[in-house]
Amino acid sequence: MNTMKRFFAFLFDRKLDIDCDIATLTIVSTTLLILDAYHNFSGYKEIDRTILYLIAPLLVIWLVFRESPSAYGFQLGDWKAGLTITLGAILLLTPILWMTARADPQMKIYYQGWYNPMLPLAAVLELFGWEFFFRGWLLFGYARKFGDHALWLQAVPFALAHISKPELETLSTIFGGFLFGWVALRTKSFLYPFLIHVFVFTFVVFAVAGG
Repeated sequence: MNTMKRFFAFLFDRKLDIDCDIATLTIVSTTLLILDAYHNFSGYKEIDRTILYLIAPLLVIWLVFRESPSAYGFQLGDWKAGLTITLGAILLLTPILWMTARADPQMKIYYQGWYNPMLPLAAVLELFGWEFFFRGWLLFGYARKFGDHALWLQAVPFALAHISKPELETLSTIFGGFLFGWVALRTKSFLYPFLIHVFVFTFVVFAVAGG
């Protein structure tokens, strides 16, 4: 009997110190990513991702965390720095994206046929929630507990969510996600990485279609 008591005491000696907000953030965000991967609820990914990555996190912020979305980067933030960084990123990325999109066969195969006149609007509808999810909700939520380490914590699921896309693009997303996160922290807003991401996506599709 004493042996059993010592055994159970050994098993449960470690007391868990779990932050409920971090647990909620991690469980809900992972569940939403899985649902997106396995289901097409409305028939349109733009609508699904707006619900999963924008509306659902906002409801958690309002109803569970009892906070304002502005605490999670849903604001203009430092718009002067944001616009400067956004324009600088566009100038820097344009030649890199052009060469990559034209040279990588996987990019050509994957994105060929994606171009249409409604592409910019579709990109805005899909990526607005996507960027709020990673560079708003996850980034600012994790930053409260983990500080700047949140940049990597949100970049990892962001990179994993790209699996099935061209390999070079997926490999770049761990660093791209980190940099997008840095822009959001610097400006206190997810809007500027969102603008950069919309440009990156639409320009890559344009560059491939131009081939």
